[in-house]
Amino acid sequence: MTQPLDIVALGEAMVEFNQVRDSTGRTYLQGFGGDTSNTVIAASRQGAACAYISAVGADDFGTLCCDLWRSEGVDTSGVQVNPDAPTGIYFVRHDARGHRFSYLRKGSAASRMTPADLPVPLLSRAKYLHVSGISQAISENARQTVAAAIAAVRAHGVRVSYDPNLRLSLWPLALARATLEQTLPLCDEFLPGLDDMSQLAGLTEPAAIVDWAHQHGAPVVLLKMGDQGVLVSDGRRQERIAACRVDAVDATGAGDCFDGSYLARRAAGDDVFASARWAVAAAALSTLGYGAVEPLPRAAQVSAFMATQPA
Repeated sequence: MTQPLDIVALGEAMVEFNQVRDSTGRTYLQGFGGDTSNTVIAASRQGAACAYISAVGADDFGTLCCDLWRSEGVDTSGVQVNPDAPTGIYFVRHDARGHRFSYLRKGSAASRMTPADLPVPLLSRAKYLHVSGISQAISENARQTVAAAIAAVRAHGVRVSYDPNLRLSLWPLALARATLEQTLPLCDEFLPGLDDMSQLAGLTEPAAIVDWAHQHGAPVVLLKMGDQGVLVSDGRRQERIAACRVDAVDATGAGDCFDGSYLARRAAGDDVFASARWAVAAAALSTLGYGAVEPLPRAAQVSAFMATQPA
């Protein structure tokens, strides 16, 4: 019998080269990235049953990605290998302004996915489909593929989670805003970042942003605010959850870790607020090492860390 899944994510994964803060500034650690891939790995490390839908090139980078997902217990039956397109890669640099990204992803295998490529039986087995603005931004046909995936899962009663994860290097703000407004009424849980929403909604006050998201159709909103924590709203109640204080070295994957850890707890049956508290702790732990994937914590680490935090 085919086993049910907690979370299926859709998008693009890439191989990452992350700058190490040494005396030369020329040392890079090889890792992995791609927001929805990071999210599904984070969820798997929290004990969720997960699958990923994407495409990679028939190259060494694609092989590395597939090997990673399998090693993390993520179902790869929805990952295609395209012999005519590359796997994307990117570089992360760190300076006084934080982390900055440089991408080599144009024409990537994932950007060439179409609605016809979607494995609908795999999607229908999930409790949650997770997608992002990056999943939509990498190409027009990728945007159509996300829309088709959302339509397919809604027909099967699968919940949709959505992180707008704005990258203006990939598409213009007006198109990003229009796509967001089309997607919000179709999602069940909305997981934006404060900086992204300041640009997308034209607002700066967290409570106003949450209200804006509800007004545009999002039933549940979790506004990630970095070291200011998370503002959580289920449409009836709001709660601000403080960030956990740690000596962070790299926040590259913290938002994705939050998303995956939150969804894992939601799929396990926790309510919105308990799931968010768990995810805040997991995200803090993810900043203690370099790279988007390597520092992602496991459930036992999060549980032990939460036991040390003030009530």
